This record gives sequence, structure tokens and C-alpha cells, in this order.
Amino acid sequence: MWRTWVPSLAIVAVAVLVLTTGALTPASIAITVVLLALAWIGSPLVFPRHVDDATARREAADTNTPVIYWRPGCMFCMRLRASLLRRADQAIWVNIWRDPAAAERVREVNDGNETVPTVFVAGSAHSNPAPEWMRAQLR
Repeated sequence: MWRTWVPSLAIVAVAVLVLTTGALTPASIAITVVLLALAWIGSPLVFPRHVDDATARREAADTNTPVIYWRPGCMFCMRLRASLLRRADQAIWVNIWRDPAAAERVREVNDGNETVPTVFVAGSAHSNPAPEWMRAQLR
């Protein structure tokens, strides 16, 4: 669980360094605000609740809902999440760092790599799909 917070905590540490190592200028304050916003966006708090792989597969089969496998700190995952806006809750999100079975499923369809985001729609895997395509799947 702690591993999911490492990227956000590292960004916060850099923001604190920016503020404490130099003069408080408009530029340093702006950089700090941007860094803190990135830390927030990349944190597990912004993503919809985590569901384990077995539950995600059952729910997806029952409701024909896309399953998105992601991990904290992944810029592509953040881009996809941000592009979906309020529709993100319509998908099932599985954090591969919290579920070894989910990480294994992602490796199975990505030549042994943990490439995220990996989206399963109707049993078909799509690695790092375009946000426009993903939005269309949630309509």
C-alpha cells in the first residue's frame, strides 16, 4: 500500500525543497503550486476506488463495464483519468501495485511488461488507449 504513495510523496518533497531552498518569488510559488497539483492528481485519492482483479472481472462480465489497470505515478494513467473527468467512475479501476493477480494479467497481454493503462473491454485488451477511444467506450 505504501508504494502507491511514493510518487506523490516524492513530488511533495521536491515542492518543499523549492520553497525552502530559495527566496519566495512568484516563480518558486508557481512551481510549488504546480508540483502540489501534480502530487494530488497522481495520488491514489484522485482515482476511483481500487477493486481487486477477481471482483473486477466478475463486475465487468455482469455489467459489460471496461476494466482499467493502472498504477500510481504513471503519467499515461493520469492523462487517461484526467481526460475521462466524471466518466471515470463508469469504469472499474484496478491498481496493479495493490493486486499481484492484476499485475500478472497485465503482463500476460503486454509481452511480460506491466504496461499501464491497460484496458479490457469485452474481453479484449488495449494498452495505453487514446483518451478519445476510452471516452467512447464509456458512453
